[in-house]
Amino acid sequence: MSAVNWFSTVRWLMLGACALAAPALMAQVQGGVSVTTQFKTKSNATLSSRTSQKVQKTPVVEVALTTAELLIAQRVEVGVVQCELGQFVELVADPKVPGYFDVSGKKFRFRMAPVVTSTGAIRLEDVHAGAVWLQLSNKSMLMSQKLGYRLADACITPAQAVVAQAMEKTPPPSLLDSPVVAGQLPMSPKVALSDHTAQ
Repeated sequence: MSAVNWFSTVRWLMLGACALAAPALMAQVQGGVSVTTQFKTKSNATLSSRTSQKVQKTPVVEVALTTAELLIAQRVEVGVVQCELGQFVELVADPKVPGYFDVSGKKFRFRMAPVVTSTGAIRLEDVHAGAVWLQLSNKSMLMSQKLGYRLADACITPAQAVVAQAMEKTPPPSLLDSPVVAGQLPMSPKVALSDHTAQ
């Protein structure tokens, strides 16, 4: 078959397909509703319901915690904790699954478990939602790693308020201060300099 005959055949096939499709296209335009739109809406609704059914049927598998993680869980302060800007966070220990906590507030709800840290801070994480609860000695905060900001900050329990007041009265030493050896009086910079130059 020559190239001219091939192009001619393809052209006639395309014209025939357009002629066959014309009545269906006219019906869509006159009816005002697209057949493809109806199909997409139906398939999206079906897909959405199937997806939600899968999500509801899939149970969350909670991993057994280590001894270190269970010890951390014992130090978590539970209850309603007031935060800045009128926020609050409620921590409830799960009696059925030791070490797990339900952490909720006005616009969030997380299922968290303790994580071992090198700093000694108490850290709870919801790995699936990307949320982290940090409990320090003087305050706590809830952060979203996925969103990249704090959901609740300066959350203070009564025990943390006592520590925060003590820190205000006697602040911890700065990293820039000279170290003080136990049992030795701190020296003024002039005395330390003259002792060093005399040697």
